[in-house]
Amino acid sequence: MQLFPCPFCGPREESEFHYGGEAGNLRPDGSDVTAERWAGYLHMRDNPKGPAREIWVHLTCGEFFAMSRDSVNHKVSGSSVLGEAEHGR
Repeated sequence: MQLFPCPFCGPREESEFHYGGEAGNLRPDGSDVTAERWAGYLHMRDNPKGPAREIWVHLTCGEFFAMSRDSVNHKVSGSSVLGEAEHGR
């Protein structure tokens, strides 16, 4: 079992976490958003091979945070409270 670093609770088993999405993928603001832009927000992802910043939620404490993880070998290089890194939920 892999340990993920919650910036609020410390290292915990991966089963306590849920993936929240790509960090920096900010929701478009306003009701005047075009259908193309909204579809891009919902469905278009970079899906990089290698290092990535992701949003995760620790189900035990309920906090969202950003985590740096390599998508090839799944090695976690750190985590931070949202607002200390790029923000997005």
